[in-house]
Amino acid sequence: MTDQNMQSGETGELVNRFRGVTDELRSEVGRIVVGQDHVVEHLLITLLVGGHCLVTGMPGTAKTLLVRTLADALGLNFNRIQFTPDLMPTDITGTDIIEEDDAGGRNWRFIPGPIFTNVLLADEINRTPPKTQAALLEAMQEYSATVRGTQHDIEKPFFVLATQNPLELEGTYPLPEAQLDRFLFNIMLDYLPLEDEITVIERFTTDVLPEPVRACTTAAEVRAFQQLTRAVPVSNAVGRYAVEMVRSTRPEDPSATDTVKKYVKFGASVRAALFITMAAKARALMHGRYHVNTQDIDALAAPVLRHRVMLNYFAEADGMTIDDVLRDLVDTRVAA
Repeated sequence: MTDQNMQSGETGELVNRFRGVTDELRSEVGRIVVGQDHVVEHLLITLLVGGHCLVTGMPGTAKTLLVRTLADALGLNFNRIQFTPDLMPTDITGTDIIEEDDAGGRNWRFIPGPIFTNVLLADEINRTPPKTQAALLEAMQEYSATVRGTQHDIEKPFFVLATQNPLELEGTYPLPEAQLDRFLFNIMLDYLPLEDEITVIERFTTDVLPEPVRACTTAAEVRAFQQLTRAVPVSNAVGRYAVEMVRSTRPEDPSATDTVKKYVKFGASVRAALFITMAAKARALMHGRYHVNTQDIDALAAPVLRHRVMLNYFAEADGMTIDDVLRDLVDTRVAA
């Protein structure tokens, strides 16, 4: 699809509606959640490409408030699961129970779990064992849950936001690489700047609290936006740039930088190239463009790659973080 096609007819009307809705969503969320503009943008991008998001942040950084507020503004159903060591897979997917009818007959009836929603907050996902973590895998990839051999479909849009606490490492079960790779983004949620923290105090310590957010769209419209995002064109040059970006995270690849070769153990998979290209399409539309450019790829490199690239012990010894390595990678490619 060309730029001209994106601006004409029904598609053009949908593009205009897309822009209006994303602006309204930012405004509505901003009335409740102070700051974190880039986080809101990344969450919207995740939703618009039909992906899932991992958020790593300190306690008290408004992770739950942000997700709940965004779900309300989207007009979507929201469920929250607090992951704990004793949580079972059926606590997530649901279970079958035996019911007895008036004639004395017994039948199985499926009781859906909290996973059957539009927006699911998996809070502190690394506090539950791998068996329970794996219950999310099928839902995130196939949009379904299998219970007792029966597959139950999950209505789209379906968006999983999983949070991790980076401080408390005791009693945690790190996510395996196979599950990490299914998350579009890994967003680092940091503390607010001084002025924003003061705004939080002023806004939420009086007897007049902000009005609840209003729904700006519907599930059906979100699905239409997701189809629109897929229609955004990507040139061969930009597509090659995205692939080369991902390949350069692999220390054995000829395009890898000296920093990658020294500090990276494993690079990103092919799925990373798919995800960064799709996310760049959504970012382009949100920024008023009908095509993707290399700046979109550069801007999204860190959240797409930071949970897919594994550092080696040399990085730990030298105090190098994954963001340091990715920043050097992007800067090197931009300067080339």
